[in-house]
Amino acid sequence: MASRSLRLLLLGYLGVLSCRKASGISIETDNKNVKAEEFQEAILSCKHKFSKGMSLRIEWKKIQSQGVSFVYYNNEFTGDLRGRAEMLNTGIRIRNVTRRDSGTYRCEISAKSEEGQRLGEATITLTVLVAPATPICEVPSSAMTGTVVELSCKETEGSPPSEYQWYKNGVALLEKTGAGTSRAANITYIMNKKSGTLLFNTVTKNDTGEYFCEAFNGIGLSQKCSVKRMQVDDLNVSGIIIAVVVVALVMALCGLGVFYAQKKGYFAKESSSQSVNRKTANYQSSSEKDFKHTKSFVI
Repeated sequence: MASRSLRLLLLGYLGVLSCRKASGISIETDNKNVKAEEFQEAILSCKHKFSKGMSLRIEWKKIQSQGVSFVYYNNEFTGDLRGRAEMLNTGIRIRNVTRRDSGTYRCEISAKSEEGQRLGEATITLTVLVAPATPICEVPSSAMTGTVVELSCKETEGSPPSEYQWYKNGVALLEKTGAGTSRAANITYIMNKKSGTLLFNTVTKNDTGEYFCEAFNGIGLSQKCSVKRMQVDDLNVSGIIIAVVVVALVMALCGLGVFYAQKKGYFAKESSSQSVNRKTANYQSSSEKDFKHTKSFVI
């Protein structure tokens, strides 16, 4: 029992020593989620409540999927931020931010005092907002009535991701507002503003027109693709019937020609001539053998 009490006292004493060597401190930031437009500046704040006489060590790191890298270390900036960033007390200002600067940053501050080493950190997320690029639109030049047709529109530069609006003949197309309902009774398509698709389950001749798409994400100016025309035509049933009849007549004429040739004996004559040629060849070969045999006998 006495040994157990002594062990507990020893553990408590070691705990007190460790607390005196390193204790946590509170680090604050004005904004944990910083957003800045591309090519503008971003400020990542990091505040502490240490006394001015204390010796501070400040480090900034960027947390990425492949690991943690230094941003500010040993009183200087490193990597991509070298020459583009400056210290604001213990925070940093990044000039001319790019989409590569987006990510999670961590401010780490340590201070030495009579009580030992004191540590603290704060995490800040930087999102660089990027205007959309010109989207790529795919519009079929022709289609048959009653078929399924899909138009697509996509761009990958914008941050946050872009939404899309389709236009026909310069007029914005309406969007379905709910399951089975729409703003207009004659809507024959489904427009997905998130994915940028425009789907016609059964395209009609009324869907013929000039189409283009617009990408927007609230940053900078929206971007449009070039106008493309889609022509919808009825299925040419009469043309298909005529084509089938012509093919059938050609096949019938070919069959009659073969029948006539057989009836006239053209194929039989050809086969008989071939058999005569084979007999002649056999006769010549046998004659040559007899000649050789006779010559050998005479000698």
